[in-house]
Amino acid sequence: MQTHKIKDVQRDQSQPPESRRSFLNKIWLCLGCAALAEFIWLAVAFLRPREPVAKQAGADNLISCGTVDDFSRGSVTAFPIGRFYLCRLNDGGFLAISRQCTHLGCTVPWNAEEKKFICPCHASAFDLTGNVINAPAPRALDLLPVTIENNRVNVVTGRRVKRSVFRKEQVAYAPKQG
Repeated sequence: MQTHKIKDVQRDQSQPPESRRSFLNKIWLCLGCAALAEFIWLAVAFLRPREPVAKQAGADNLISCGTVDDFSRGSVTAFPIGRFYLCRLNDGGFLAISRQCTHLGCTVPWNAEEKKFICPCHASAFDLTGNVINAPAPRALDLLPVTIENNRVNVVTGRRVKRSVFRKEQVAYAPKQG
């Protein structure tokens, strides 16, 4: 009986115990693999294109923004729910401009002091009508259709109009009352 114990002890001593350094190396290797897997997952999730707002459920919504008189000339009003800015031009016309930069899709804020949209990602700049005034954005900001009925300004959020530059026919005007 004791011979078995001696043989078991000798067998255990024949394999050197794992050193602390090799144990820590294995832990670091496992943690590194987990971090690499998480990085790859985040990179793939970031680069995968999102579904456009127009294809999401209930995207063909009509947002009533207010009356024509609620917006002063030369003003820009943000509508976070619809992801657009309603711009009232100096001539009284309206444009609903998408908040998404045409370069990489970053949200473009309105800078009231400089009177332009400036993209925080790569410094593309756009004027009040959405035209590019500073690259790298390849084209003007997208538009959303604007209708004015009974002196109320409405924007259809489900249909984006891609455009290269601003044209006068893109502006919506209130019908003349007389």
